[in-house]
Amino acid sequence: MTLQSLRSITEYNVSTFRRSYVSEIAGSLGDLGTFLPIALALAANNTISLASTLIFSGLFNILTGLFFGIPLPVQPMKAIAAVAIARSFSPGSIAAAGIFVAAVLFVGSVTGLLQWFTRVIPIPVVKGIQVGAGLSLVMAACTTLHDLGWIHPSWADNRLWAIGVFAALLLTNSTSKRLPYALVVFIVGLVLAVVRSALASNLPSFSIWHPHVVVPVGHQWTRGAIDAGLGQLPLTTLNSVVAVVHLAADLLPSVPTPSVTAIGLSVSFMNLIGCWFGAMPVCHGSGGLAAQYRFGARSGASIIFLGVIKLILGLLFGESLVDLLHRFPKALLAVMVIAAGLELVRVGESLNTSGARDLATEAAGESQSHLSEEERTRRWMVMMVTVGLLVGFKNDAVGFVAGMLCHWAYELPGLVQRTRHRWSEGRVRLP
Repeated sequence: MTLQSLRSITEYNVSTFRRSYVSEIAGSLGDLGTFLPIALALAANNTISLASTLIFSGLFNILTGLFFGIPLPVQPMKAIAAVAIARSFSPGSIAAAGIFVAAVLFVGSVTGLLQWFTRVIPIPVVKGIQVGAGLSLVMAACTTLHDLGWIHPSWADNRLWAIGVFAALLLTNSTSKRLPYALVVFIVGLVLAVVRSALASNLPSFSIWHPHVVVPVGHQWTRGAIDAGLGQLPLTTLNSVVAVVHLAADLLPSVPTPSVTAIGLSVSFMNLIGCWFGAMPVCHGSGGLAAQYRFGARSGASIIFLGVIKLILGLLFGESLVDLLHRFPKALLAVMVIAAGLELVRVGESLNTSGARDLATEAAGESQSHLSEEERTRRWMVMMVTVGLLVGFKNDAVGFVAGMLCHWAYELPGLVQRTRHRWSEGRVRLP
């Protein structure tokens, strides 16, 4: 990246924040519904250090905003987190998982494999991954809401709060989208969490961060890499690199889109640094980008703001924040996740329009060729097969493979016909 590019990104960040700082701040909070529950669950099991997670994710938020100029999230590696929580991973095991994924992604980035991989994936499959990720977010949030009672587990966290916050979301959608919904909801949730912590006499206290190094040993490497890292690889590659690059181009066409290689290297460096200090393995993700965009973020200034807040909290309060954040109402976080998921699902509507990247070139000229009804149906089917299998198996790799098989099944008759035509013309010869 050149000095001129950095200067342009900085100017864009500053001008956007000055013009709409309320929206940028509100948008920066959009991905907390994913970040907080996973980080707290891992910290409660002593699998990660909450202080290190806040510090390093905050630092990476700042660097991401400075280098890319878009509200690119820094969010948990969900597959690794799920396995780590279920199997009570040690700090060494989860660090090994994050380092393994980062190393593989680094190799793919520097060798150009990621770029090749991105070129050969059909747009309907990419959009299927995005829509599937959005639906997965909605389903996870609904599971959280289902576990709440009408007045339980707390007067400050129940279904009544969820209904009220969801009604407010619908109201802001239909009346004023300029209202900083995420910021208001976060402030309300924070006030409720502080009140509950004060009543329990367990408010956060100053706790200066003391860094410690986590070095995986022996079986921790194999356990982390095989049990958790392998399952995370397709999720990171498809959703945190390929899908996020396409989504950034769709949502923010006026801002230079980061390359696949740049995003891959970013994810690699974040984990090759942070995991050695007990921080949670992190990545970028299309769900987080959709969430922050949905709530108003349009530049890197939003996540720079979020990163500064995380950095300060991690350095000064650290582990003492665990109880306070545990008391943040799950009802409020779940509704924010639903809104983010629906924003991501919405990108599927551009599949058969000029908004799709593979059709954009044709749409720019006078000779745009309109898709036939059969072509539209095929593209829609490929996307829905990807979505259906991804959601059904809760696995991005299964959805990806299913979508590619569906795409190839549609392409096979044409390939056979072209081969026969070349054979008849003598252009195909046996060796």
